[in-house]
Amino acid sequence: MLSFSTFNSLIPILSALFVVVLASQVMGKLFSRIQLPLISGFLCMGIISGPFVLNFISAESVNQLRFLDKSTLAFIAFAAGAELELQVVRGYFRSIISSIGGQTIAILGIGSAAFFLIKEHIPFMSTLSQGELFAVALLGSTIMVARSPSSALGIIKELRAKGPFTHKVLGITVLTDAVVIIVFAVSVSLAEVLVNGEHFNAFLLAFVSIEIILDAGVGILIGLLLRTILLLPTRLLKEAFILLIGLGVFWLSKQLHHLHLLSLPISLFSEPLLICLIAGFYMTNFTSRAAEFHHIIERMSPTIFLLFFTLVGLELQLFVVLEAWQIILVLVCIRTVAIFIGCLIGDIIVQDRTSGNSLLTLGFITQAGISIGLAKEIGIEFDESWGPELASLSIGVVVLNQLIGPPLLKWVIHHVGESHTRADSPDFDGIRDVIIFGVESQSVALAKQLESHNWNVVLTDRNQQVIEQMKDEPINIVRLPEISESALQDLNLSAADSILLMLSDEENLVLCELIYEKFGIENVIVRLQDRANFDEFHKLGALAIEPSTAMVNLLDQFVRFPFAATLLLGMDPTEEFMEIEVKNPDLNRVAIRHIHFPSDVLILSIYRQGNRLDSHGYTRLELGDHVAVVGSPDSLAEVEVRFEG
Repeated sequence: MLSFSTFNSLIPILSALFVVVLASQVMGKLFSRIQLPLISGFLCMGIISGPFVLNFISAESVNQLRFLDKSTLAFIAFAAGAELELQVVRGYFRSIISSIGGQTIAILGIGSAAFFLIKEHIPFMSTLSQGELFAVALLGSTIMVARSPSSALGIIKELRAKGPFTHKVLGITVLTDAVVIIVFAVSVSLAEVLVNGEHFNAFLLAFVSIEIILDAGVGILIGLLLRTILLLPTRLLKEAFILLIGLGVFWLSKQLHHLHLLSLPISLFSEPLLICLIAGFYMTNFTSRAAEFHHIIERMSPTIFLLFFTLVGLELQLFVVLEAWQIILVLVCIRTVAIFIGCLIGDIIVQDRTSGNSLLTLGFITQAGISIGLAKEIGIEFDESWGPELASLSIGVVVLNQLIGPPLLKWVIHHVGESHTRADSPDFDGIRDVIIFGVESQSVALAKQLESHNWNVVLTDRNQQVIEQMKDEPINIVRLPEISESALQDLNLSAADSILLMLSDEENLVLCELIYEKFGIENVIVRLQDRANFDEFHKLGALAIEPSTAMVNLLDQFVRFPFAATLLLGMDPTEEFMEIEVKNPDLNRVAIRHIHFPSDVLILSIYRQGNRLDSHGYTRLELGDHVAVVGSPDSLAEVEVRFEG
């Protein structure tokens, strides 16, 4: 553990690390722009700043940062356990268990054999004893079993993927990390025996089983402690104590490591990652604080992963990776083949003939957090021998899998037809069109007001009786026979600039899904019936408005800012508010100060890619910018014509 007496010596090292982490964040964004994973950028900056390139942080300094390693590793295990939700695997349990079993056996068997076959080509393995070779092969192939639940979840959320293939991939990915940590705990215990040159005895496997049971019990106790921590009053205290508890788990594991039971030649090995994973699993599935725990994990994850992967880059023994890059490619290929064979075995066992099973392999290539965490723990556990070299080799394999895995998972989800991404937005046809779903007095009044502002309005409803009651209104009202893609196409929905949904929440949600996936209309407004459904609409990019809350907010604005509220509602006939999209290519990259505006027009704000800019005279417009302006109706009409070209 970190003692107070050494804190002063850590200040310059932590200051240097802070600079490197900031640089890693920038590098990650650069990698993201060229469609590469963020963590690759973090790793790259860590490598550049580390002892093998710039030596901005020396090897000795890196060793003093071990406490950060342990704390971030524990957090990643907490997060992995939190992702292990029982509801994810229900319904596909037999297929998931058989696939995990098949893959684990195939990867351990084929991976271990591969290490033996290529040992002469791996520099640090050429001089090892037979027992050490077995240990390296066992631990190296164990890391090959691991997956990346965070990467898989991120891609599935990005694609809004749903279906049996997606559920199977997610369930197997999440459960595999639990399995691999248990396998890792066993493997390390066996590796210690092999390295020490001891022989197995009849009680060894029973002893390892006792270790795992002990870890499970400690994990539940840590879960109870985490539940208590969430009762603290402030967010900062909760987050700090979660990290301290993780560090404490590693300290406890080290203390238990000095214990010897019976006459066995190995000490009591307690696996801290397994303890933390069980604690996260307990918090998610057996406490009432699961939602809050998930929220804290999600909020902390970006910062923790930034720090963790930067530290990985700093510690990576670059010469090992450079010497063995061909071996890394071979191991990646061997792992992919082993996964394919494991999936095939799993399908044969349960006789699963589900469509898309032949492509399951492509969903399991990605590796990240837990994989690198296990590799780093090998470097710590066997740091006086081949541990750091095996860790660097394994991390090289993980990084390559992380580069090729996410694109493959995206492709296969698209291929099996389970992605539900937003359709491309239609081009503006020069006419402002809005379709309002739901015919009632409010929607009719709104339609008249929009028509007075030169919008082309269509009202539609499924209830013919309601439509008949409004037949005398001078508004275009069309009956919607059903909620389907073909019915919406008949409404010429693709030409609409805005959609307003005023039906029930259930009908609105179905419409919202169809509009998002099939038509890509960006401006969708929903009148909420039940605020509990807000998140569902928000995920689809819709602007959900609850009438009662909206009225309170409006009255609040009238009380505090009467002029602004009057302006926004168009109650002053001499002034209007308008939002205009920049579509004129002649205005692209032109500074506002170089554009002549009517004297009564004022630019209030500019929105670019969802972000509000602090605009001034030197701000340059870009195509697609949404510019909020205020002025007289005639002047705004002139600006609109110019902006839209």
